Amino acid sequence: MLFFGFRLGIDFQGGDQYNLSFTRPVQASAVQKEMDTFNVEATVQQAGPNGVLITTKPLGNTQETTIRADLTKKFPVDPTKSSYASVGPTIARELVVGAGGLIAIASILIVAYLSFRFNYKFAVCAILALLHDVFLLTGVYSILGKVFNSPLGEINTLFVTAVLTVIGFSVHDTIVIFDRIRENLRQASRLTFEQNVNLSIIQSLARSLNTSMTVVFVLVALFLISPQSIKGFTLALLIGIVSGTYSSIFNASPLLVVWRRLDPR
Repeated sequence: MLFFGFRLGIDFQGGDQYNLSFTRPVQASAVQKEMDTFNVEATVQQAGPNGVLITTKPLGNTQETTIRADLTKKFPVDPTKSSYASVGPTIARELVVGAGGLIAIASILIVAYLSFRFNYKFAVCAILALLHDVFLLTGVYSILGKVFNSPLGEINTLFVTAVLTVIGFSVHDTIVIFDRIRENLRQASRLTFEQNVNLSIIQSLARSLNTSMTVVFVLVALFLISPQSIKGFTLALLIGIVSGTYSSIFNASPLLVVWRRLDPR
């Protein structure tokens, strides 16, 4: 992320987007070749056999009108099923601030809830595991978007929605294990804290894996059949669910054990 940065979508950097539908099949490569003649930075994605999605940097009114007229002339565009959207830089900045604020608010509420439900050590360990999931997901998308130049790695509002969903899933899975740890600490007082945590993970492992796998199967199917416009969203959920399941079991609880060793209070 530090070296490559992110491939920002139109939501976060501003620009124009054309969702063109054709009356017969048209290849994205042909549309890309036509867009290159205007000397504008444009990304053309296939959206089914009879459609393409074109994303460009912000264009002036004259240039935008010229491009739309040219595409309508050169290709069999169906105007009733085609659409155009434009996002200015001011709105894009507001979306970035809003997305960051949502994630920060969600994290604060999670810490407050876990501190009330368990104690602050549980809350901090859960947040650290959560940060692992968020950084892993954003890191994968940084590589996809900037290194492989894949449209799947585009950061947009759907990606932020996926991150918030992953945060909720990961915390839910962590709370289940933490609740089991708390119950075992009450009932199995002869066991050490490390043994209690290990027992709790074993007792919760099958449930966590079964729950996660059912979600993963659905997301894999959705990724395979979904249109290009939401494949990135589905992939983000898929990566986040797998990472969240792993971190809840193998990050949050071991961190709790390490902290307990350093501070037995």
